[in-house]
Amino acid sequence: MKAAVSKLNCVARIGLIICFNAISNAEAQSGGSIKVSEDAVAFASQLIQEGHLIADRKGAWREHKPSPDMENEFIRAHGFAEYAKWHLAVDERYAVNKKGRYKFPYGDFKNVHRCGLLAVKSRAREHGYNEIEDAATKLLQMIESARLPPSKPGN
Repeated sequence: MKAAVSKLNCVARIGLIICFNAISNAEAQSGGSIKVSEDAVAFASQLIQEGHLIADRKGAWREHKPSPDMENEFIRAHGFAEYAKWHLAVDERYAVNKKGRYKFPYGDFKNVHRCGLLAVKSRAREHGYNEIEDAATKLLQMIESARLPPSKPGN
């Protein structure tokens, strides 16, 4: 009887270890490897300050988002380092020279799009990427500030 209980106890422990490993692997795959690209945030901020922005409507990203062919052409002409700047996050599971590494696009390789940042913010919130959502929110605030007319002295 003791042998059977001991064997069952051992099997239960092994089962727990397997479960914990599976949970740990799922967490690593689901989001632990996707991080904000500070370089992309700085680049987007610079573009907004320089007026390279499209203050379009919510939902327009489907029409304005670069197609896969446009992305491939941009990569051929400018390389992955420039391509990376147009994405607010990187997925470290992928190599530097893979499109899958770069997540949350926000522009069309010329301008920052308000609708692109709104899409980033929505998707980041949906998947629990708080840092990415915060970065998109700050960039959206910059766009709103850039759109406001300068205040007159004495107001």
